[in-house]
Amino acid sequence: MTINISRFSGIVYRAHYPMWSYDPLSGNGAKQHGGRFNPPGCPALYLSLDPTTAWMEAQQGFPFKPQPMTLVAYEIECIKLADLNDERLLANLGCSAQDLSCPWEYLAAVNQIPPTWRLAEQLQRLEVVGILVRSFAAGCTATNQNLILWNGSDTEPHMVRVIDDFGMLPKTPESWTG
Repeated sequence: MTINISRFSGIVYRAHYPMWSYDPLSGNGAKQHGGRFNPPGCPALYLSLDPTTAWMEAQQGFPFKPQPMTLVAYEIECIKLADLNDERLLANLGCSAQDLSCPWEYLAAVNQIPPTWRLAEQLQRLEVVGILVRSFAAGCTATNQNLILWNGSDTEPHMVRVIDDFGMLPKTPESWTG
C-alpha cells in the first residue's frame, strides 16, 4: 500500500505532571497504559501544536480542577508522518474520522481492540513514525492538533529535541522527594 507521507518541522508542546518532567522524551507512560494511538507496550510521545491544546490534553482527567503542569516545548524535524486530517488518506487506510474518535479506553477495558490501535500498527508497518491528528480532548475542535510520535531520535530525519537551553528541567525523580 502506498500512502502520502508528510514532513513536519517546527515547535510543539507537551504539558507534563511536574514530577515526571525529568524525562520529557519518554513515552513510557503511554507505553505502560496505552493511549488513543498506541496499545500498552508501544511507546508514544503525545505532543500538541500549540500550548492550549497541550494543556487541554493534560487536564482530561481533571475537568473541574486544573492541576499543576510543566509546559515543555520540543523542536521537531520529522519526514515520515501521516496526516490523519486527510479523509482520503483515512479511506485508503480503511479508516474513518469516526474511528479516530472511538471510545478507545472503554473498548480496551472490555477487551476489544480499538480501531485506532489497529491503524497505528498498520502505519508503523509502513514505517511511518508518527501522525498529525486533531485532539479529542474535551473542549477541543478540529483546529486543536496533536503530533503523536512512535519513533524519534536526537538526530534527523526524525529529530525530537527538548528545548531547555538553560537546563531548568529536573534531571532525576529525586528532584521531587522531600
